[in-house]
Order: sequence, then C-alpha cells, then structure tokens
Amino acid sequence: MAAEAIDPDDFLPFDAAQARLGQLLFYDPILSGNRNISCGTCHHHSLGSADGLSLGIGEGGVGLGPQRQAPDGPGRIVKRIPRNAPALWNLGHKDVRALFHDGRVEVTDYPTWEFDTPAGDWLPKGLNSLLAAQALFPMTSMAEMSGNPGENEVIGAVRDRIDGGWPVIAHRVRTIPEYGGLFVDAFDTVTTPEDVTIVEIVNALAAFIGTEFQSYDSPYDDWARNGTPLPQAAERGRQLFFGRAGCVTCHSGPLFTDQNFHAAGLPAFGPGRIRPFDPMPRDVGRMGKTDLLEDAYKFRTPSLRNVALTAPYGHNGAYPTLRDMIRHMANPVQQAVRWQEDMARLPDAPWLKAGDFAIRTDRLEMARQVAAVSWNAVQLGEEDVADLEAFLHSLTGATVDATPLGRPGRVPSGLPVD
Repeated sequence: MAAEAIDPDDFLPFDAAQARLGQLLFYDPILSGNRNISCGTCHHHSLGSADGLSLGIGEGGVGLGPQRQAPDGPGRIVKRIPRNAPALWNLGHKDVRALFHDGRVEVTDYPTWEFDTPAGDWLPKGLNSLLAAQALFPMTSMAEMSGNPGENEVIGAVRDRIDGGWPVIAHRVRTIPEYGGLFVDAFDTVTTPEDVTIVEIVNALAAFIGTEFQSYDSPYDDWARNGTPLPQAAERGRQLFFGRAGCVTCHSGPLFTDQNFHAAGLPAFGPGRIRPFDPMPRDVGRMGKTDLLEDAYKFRTPSLRNVALTAPYGHNGAYPTLRDMIRHMANPVQQAVRWQEDMARLPDAPWLKAGDFAIRTDRLEMARQVAAVSWNAVQLGEEDVADLEAFLHSLTGATVDATPLGRPGRVPSGLPVD
C-alpha cells in the first residue's frame, strides 16, 4: 500500500479576507433563530472542532462541550441532536465529495445541479464549494440552530419552505454596520451591504472552515514524505491497519476514508432521525437520503486524521475511547452486545431519559441493525488494539493547536462568544 501524505496544494483555494469574515460568523450566534448558539458551539477549537458529546444539545442548551446542559422550564429542549457532531478537519480537501453522516449534501454529476442537497431546486446559486452548501443546513434545523415554532422569525420562515429562513438571517447580518463593511471589503460582488445574501455568508463560512482546519503535518505524513520512522507501537499498528486488521479497506487514501457508506452496527440510542412516514426513533443512515433498502443503517466512512482529538466515536458517539471503537470495528456484533448505556456521553435531561434508549427494547429492530453489518469479524488481541490506537495517534497533526485564526474574542453582533 503506497504511502499518501497531504500537501497544501490538495486543498481548495479560498480568499483570506473571506476566511477572516467567516471566522466571525462561525462564532456569532446571530446566525441562529434565537441568537443563542453559533457554529462554534458544537465545533469548537478547544474540542478538536467537535463538542465532546455523543449526542449534543443545540438550540436551547447552555454551556460548552461536556459541561453543556439542557435547562428545564417552558422553553426546554424537545430532543437531543440525533447524531454526533462531526469534526471539521480537512473538509476543504479537493477530494471531499459528501458531507454529513448520511452524505445528504454531496457533489453530483447532474447537468443542472452542482450539489445534491435537501434544498433541491431551492439551493441558491453561487456557492463556492460543497462546504458552503453544507453550511446552509444547520441554520434550518430546529434542534441545531433555528429553534422551535413560534419562537422566532427564522423557524417560522423555514417551516413554510426550507430556504425561507436564509433571507431572514442574511438581513440580520447585513444590517449590522461592521458586517456590512466587512462584506463589501471581502467580496467583489458586494458593493453595498444590501447586496449581501446567504450565499456570501456561507461562502465566508466555507472559506474559514476550509482554511482553518487543514491538517497535514502528522508523524504519519513525515513517515510518508521523508521515511521518518514512526514509534515502534505506531509502526506495528500501521502494519496491522494496512494488513491483517483490514482497516484500509474502508479508511483508504490520504484522508483515510473511501467516502463510501457502510453499516457498522453501532449500538443504537437517542431520538433517531425519524421521517414523516417512519416515526420510530431509529436512524436508517444513508437510506434516509436514497430511500434504497440496500443503504439501510449505512453511514459515511469518517476521515481518521486527528481522530484522537474527537472522541466520542461513531455516527452517534457510542464509544468514548479509541480502543472501544477499534474493538467494535473488529467485531461489531460481539461488541454491540457488550455495550453499556453509561458509555454514551449525554447531557442530563431527565424528561428525555425515557426515550434515550427506547429503541434498544425493540428486538426486531436491533436484529435488523446487526444483520446489516457490512464486514466479517477480525480477531485482534489487546496488544493489537493498543498498537492500532498508537497508529491512529500518529495521524494527529503537530500544529492542530496553532490554527491560523482561532476563536475570536468578540463578534460584530455583540452577542456572547462561546
């Protein structure tokens, strides 16, 4: 298996002024319906660009990362976010073709659509990247950023049509004088603040994410480029990864992902990603996008770069440590049986407890999920697991704590910065 490092030329080019503007927008709660949560709340610099939770609390939560809470009272949250907050590392790489755990935002070959998204024909024109297309949708999600019906004008517009809230958000942003001036300076297509639309907003967010979270200076990259030896345990793990353990079958290429979709049989819990005709609290993964039975319970293979920074693991954050996740991937059926509910990192919300693990009492549904697993078990001893963990640590970039821009101290809206 040839060694494959990442180099700066492998990333999409983004404008530096737009990235600086995107940094402010990324941490500004002005993009949320109730002005109480930002992109950075669930993708924070201090948490490896994620949130450290299995299933997070978006709109309506208080606090950051593992300390985030769900306050009780009249406006308490209705449900947890159904899936784990994915890390943002290297999403600006030119080879990235699909985003979200189910790939519902992806590059297409359609003659009239550059990106296939939940917005369909309502997707605005002029997006600079797949990252920009992805950035549109957390703002339309009740659980993530838009809030509950009746609480604000954004969710009211979204419920009429998925693209209805974007002009409302754009108006909020461009009428803040500091933002208006920044957009005029950063975009050739913007001559006055009134020209700012949701397209410029998400293009700026994409410029920030695509440049801020680049990572290609790991020990593995040094090994691949220069032959610099890995530590002994990591080298044994590398040989296992590309050999007997078979990890490379799905985690291939310089991003360590085939960008395909596989059923890993992760223990199910949480509210599920329900559909109007399927109210069961389950998550059928890719099938929710394609409606193909063959895609049931399949999820996108995640990149493993900087994976040691982004626990817990899996599309629902089922496993708290890398070793737990390695054991599961080696023998999904066996490890799913051994899984314990206290392994899930869930912020306390007593009124949600009855539903948190309800799906696990459905014997037939659990059997369907196990039957869908995409590969056969691999026999690994504990030393093998430790060596694979050491190799995965070798994929951590040396400068991950020294990103170009970081978290801003303030944002133009004047709202608090998480």
